Amino acid sequence: ARGVPLKPLSAIDPSALRTVRGILFDIDDTLTTHGRLTAEAYAAMERAGRAGLTMIPISGRPAGWCDHIARMWPVDGVVGENGAFYFWFDTAARKLMRRFVKDEAARQADRERLDGIARQILAAVPGAALASDQPYREADIAIDFCEDVAPLDDAAIDTIRTMMQAAGLNAKVSSIHVNGWLGDYDKRSTTRLFFRERYAIDLDADRDEFLFIGDSPNDAPMFGYFPLSVGVANVRTMLPRLALAPAYVTEHASGAGFAEAVGRVLAVRR
Repeated sequence: ARGVPLKPLSAIDPSALRTVRGILFDIDDTLTTHGRLTAEAYAAMERAGRAGLTMIPISGRPAGWCDHIARMWPVDGVVGENGAFYFWFDTAARKLMRRFVKDEAARQADRERLDGIARQILAAVPGAALASDQPYREADIAIDFCEDVAPLDDAAIDTIRTMMQAAGLNAKVSSIHVNGWLGDYDKRSTTRLFFRERYAIDLDADRDEFLFIGDSPNDAPMFGYFPLSVGVANVRTMLPRLALAPAYVTEHASGAGFAEAVGRVLAVRR
C-alpha cells in the first residue's frame, strides 16, 4: 500500500455515517495507546454502545483475554486470535457463548505442531520471544517483536513471517506480534460468520452499514472489505506492510484516534 493517499476522516460523506449500525475495531494500538486502554477510548466505546451502535473488537488477542472482554467490556461480542473464534455474552442466560472455527480435537492436534514451529523460530531469530499472552491462546502462536522485547528490525519480522509460511501456517503481522495458525480463516471471514450466525446479517450485502477502525497489516482484510474503513493516524507507519490500506485516516493516533472516529459517527447521528 505504498504511496496510497489516505483521505482525512472529515472527507467521509455524512449521509454514509448516518446509516452506520455498528463499529468494528482492532484493539492493540487502535483502541489502546502504548499498551494501555485510556479512559477516553473506553468512554467512546461505551458511549457508542449506549447510542445503539453494535460494538465489536476484532483482534489478534487470545481467548483468555477475549473471555474477559466479552463479559466485562461494553461490547456486543469479540472476534479473537485473528479469526479463530468469536465470543459473546448472553446477558439473559448469564452465559459466555463461545464459537470456534475449529473443534477442540482439531485445536489440540494443531497445538503440538504450532509449538514445534515456535521453537524453531525462537532458535533462528535472536531477540524474538513467545508473546506474554501465549498461555491464554487456543489456536495460534504469537511471536513478540516489540511488546515485551527490545524492538526487532523489519528483516527479523520478515524472517518470522516467512518461517511460519514455509511451515504451512497462515501468518499475519500486527503492531506487536507475528501470529501464525493452521487454517484459512482470518479477521474478515470470522466477522462475517459472527454476523451471519448471531444476527442473521449478510455482511457482504450490508458492509456499508458498518465502520471498521484499525492500524496494522493484520487489519488489511478488513480495510479492503469495508468501504467505511478508518486507520488511526499511526497506520501511516505501517503502510509499506499493508496489502490493503484504509480509505480514511484520523488526525490522532491510537486510542485518541479511535475516540475521534467514534465521535465523528455519533456527531453525525445526532
